[in-house]
Amino acid sequence: MSKILVTGGAGFIGSNLVDKLIDLGNEVVVIDNLYSGKKEYLNPQAKFYNLDISDSKVEEVFETEKFDYVCHLAAQIDVRKSVDDMEFDNQVNVLGGLNILKNCHQFNVKKIVFASSGGAAYGFPEQIPTSEDHLTYPVSPYGINKVSFEKYLNYYYKIFGQKYTALRLANVYGPRQYKGGEAGVIAIFTSNAIAKKKSYIYGDGLQTRDYVYVDDVVSAFVLALKSEFVGDLNIGTGVEKSLLEVVSAIENCLGEKLDIEHQDAKLGEERRSCLNFDKAKEKINWQSEVNLEEGIKRTIEWAKNNN
Repeated sequence: MSKILVTGGAGFIGSNLVDKLIDLGNEVVVIDNLYSGKKEYLNPQAKFYNLDISDSKVEEVFETEKFDYVCHLAAQIDVRKSVDDMEFDNQVNVLGGLNILKNCHQFNVKKIVFASSGGAAYGFPEQIPTSEDHLTYPVSPYGINKVSFEKYLNYYYKIFGQKYTALRLANVYGPRQYKGGEAGVIAIFTSNAIAKKKSYIYGDGLQTRDYVYVDDVVSAFVLALKSEFVGDLNIGTGVEKSLLEVVSAIENCLGEKLDIEHQDAKLGEERRSCLNFDKAKEKINWQSEVNLEEGIKRTIEWAKNNN
């Protein structure tokens, strides 16, 4: 049994990860300021600190709890908010992350696994599916700050020997995803459909993303924690799906048409995004197991009970 800190453990991915880690017999501690996380998502078996990752009190938590491992998922998650308030995004995603990282080093944490972004790191990639050796030129402050923190992780590994894995996540979806947020299109559309509300497509709907189910992402974290691998790994399906294909999959699952309205495309939005996961398969023996249709079915079942 290991003692594991999950930052952002009341959030969408974080709470699913906490549940899995506890199921596997680990002792889990959560740090979350509930800015976007939800108290009802907290596992009652996890010890909870209602705390911002930038807070100086984080050091006291590390000193008291003596963690073996850290999964760092706490973040400002909205790309559009990062454009509107670059300073806030930097404060959370870089400086807050640094506060966690410094304490990992100071209190001898064996490894930190970081939730980075495969969708935002590469900007407008020339290579699709995109591999980890592609240049990272993000086109949002959110992407810039995720990549920046990866560089700090690498620095701490090279200079201090602090082991890490950065998981560059594709567009994650599934139960507990917020009804809002940049990557939450499946959550938004399924929630709106169940509530008989209209959904909006910006542009022609042919923009593509790599949609990876939350349980598959959780398994990547578990495998990365156990692995000796240090560096960056893409966590995606390697399959491009357009927004129109997502709508069709939701409609097939519900057995009814969605109420969709097209609006003008948003400036700077990536046209295509899809990740090559060969390296994750090689280094930590990971690949996605849940296809889009099955994942949407599970998401709708959850949404019907939680709308």
